[in-house]
Amino acid sequence: MNSNSNSYIFIYSVVMVVIVAAILSTAATLLKPMQQQNIKNEKMSSILASVNIESTPENAEELYSKYVTQELVVDAKGEIVGTFENGKLSGDARAFDVNIKAEQFKQSQGEAFISPLYVLKNQGKTFYVIPMLGKGLWGPVWGNIALEDDFNTVVGVIFDHKGETPGLGAEISTPIFESQFVGKSIFNKSGEFVSVTIQKGGAQTLPANMQNHAVDAISGGTITSVGVDDMMKDCLKNYVPYIKNQK
Repeated sequence: MNSNSNSYIFIYSVVMVVIVAAILSTAATLLKPMQQQNIKNEKMSSILASVNIESTPENAEELYSKYVTQELVVDAKGEIVGTFENGKLSGDARAFDVNIKAEQFKQSQGEAFISPLYVLKNQGKTFYVIPMLGKGLWGPVWGNIALEDDFNTVVGVIFDHKGETPGLGAEISTPIFESQFVGKSIFNKSGEFVSVTIQKGGAQTLPANMQNHAVDAISGGTITSVGVDDMMKDCLKNYVPYIKNQK
C-alpha cells in the first residue's frame, strides 16, 4: 500500500488509536488497586495526623490498626448504628466506608443520614475524630478534627483542599493555620454548641467569652475561610445528639 495515500494514513491512525487506547485501558486496570490503596492510606494518615500521630504510606495501615480502636457510625438522633472493632462489624455500616458526600446529599433532601466517628487511644488517653467535608472557593475542602474525651476540647485539625489558590485559600492546610485550633472548644460554658469560628482579624476581635471558640481567618482567602467555617459548623452539629447522649 502506498504510504502516502489517504487510505494508508487513515488505517494507520485507526490502528494507533486502538493500540494506545488498549495500553491506557490496561494500565488503568492494573493501577486501580494501587490507586485505591493510596487513597485508603491517605485517609488513614489524615485521621492519625489529627491527633498528632505521624505516618507514611508504608506504615499508615499498621498505625491505624494500632491506634484506632473503634469506628462508630451514628444517626441523626445520636444513636450508634454501626460499630467496627477488632476487625468485626456490628450494625449496618462501617465508618471508614461511609460516603460523606452522599450522606450530606441525603441530609439536604431531608432523608435519614449517618455520620462516621473514629475512636483513638494513645498513651492512656481517648480521642474522638470527626471527618468533615465542605466547599471552598475552587472546589471541595475536607479534613478531620480530633476532640478530647470531654467531647469539647480540640486536640488538632487537619485540612486539605482540591484546588485552592497557593498562598491564599490553600493556607488552610498549613501548620500555621491548623495549629490555631488546638485547645479551642466547640461548646460554650452553657453547654451550647458554637463550633470554632474562622474570624477575620482573629479571636481577639470577639467578646472575651467567645475567644476560645475562634481562630484567625486566612488573609486574602476570605471565601475559603468562610467555606471552612461552614464546613465545621455543618459537620460538627450532626454529632451533638451523640455527644449529649454520652454525658
